Amino acid sequence: MNGASSSSSLKAAFSYCAQQVRRYDYHHYLCLLELPPSMRKAAFALRALNVETARAMDVASDPRIGLMRLVWWQEAIDKIFANTLIEHPTAQALSSVIGENKISKTWLKRSVEARINDARREDNDIPETMGELEKYAEDTVSTLLYLTLQSGGIMSTTADHAASHIGKANGILLLLKSLPYHASHGRHFSYIPTAVALKHGLIVKQGGGEETRMDSREGLCNAVFEMASVANAHLEKARKLAKSVPPEALPVLLPALPAQVLLDSLSRVNFDVFDPRLTRGVLGIPPLWYQLKLKWTSWRRKY
Repeated sequence: MNGASSSSSLKAAFSYCAQQVRRYDYHHYLCLLELPPSMRKAAFALRALNVETARAMDVASDPRIGLMRLVWWQEAIDKIFANTLIEHPTAQALSSVIGENKISKTWLKRSVEARINDARREDNDIPETMGELEKYAEDTVSTLLYLTLQSGGIMSTTADHAASHIGKANGILLLLKSLPYHASHGRHFSYIPTAVALKHGLIVKQGGGEETRMDSREGLCNAVFEMASVANAHLEKARKLAKSVPPEALPVLLPALPAQVLLDSLSRVNFDVFDPRLTRGVLGIPPLWYQLKLKWTSWRRKY
């Protein structure tokens, strides 16, 4: 492949990544536009990988095919680090990013492995505690922020700590938002930990076993409130670190804003995840209002 053709192919690969993120992860797409131009390519490639792995099970006609796709991405990461050419635009973009930046293979693989482990769960195999859910959120969401910081050459323990909390908050809240989707596919409480479900009457023990109850809307709202409170605590911890975060890291941590928007939207509907208002606009608010909030937060150098 000659230089001109290679450059054109790479440009198309990065364009594909940006389009995928815009289509399937719009609120984060707008966050990435606030990054310095020098960091955007890496950020879009990383987010595009997340789109691929997050949607793998949803778009597959058979769960086994979705799992095979996730394993393919796991193996693709090994091949990319071994400088093996892969004919997929997201993989090509990632290969370029990894070639130009110091990117952690461990964090990259951890994000995919977490998706694989989640895909292998049985429908009735739900997390036991909030700690397990927080670990999943960190492995799938916080890692994206770690990698984006790393791709920008930002080495800061404080920024990493803030990213950890923001990723956990984002991950928990997006799982809550997805509950109606999972319910429509027969997985009613797949991301509500057993301890929380038992506490709010969503699961009752009968004859030594556990039986899911589907008739407690109030119990569900209470469970969602408890989980959202954990997410809120992570956002508060992240913001307490703000004064110690390097200025160049602040744009990377902007995903705290969509997390706050979703938290506020949940509060307005009394934490009823089935309220149709949550599906309107961007995370439950008008798109223009979301963009103004994001611009204002970015301009003030906040997150």
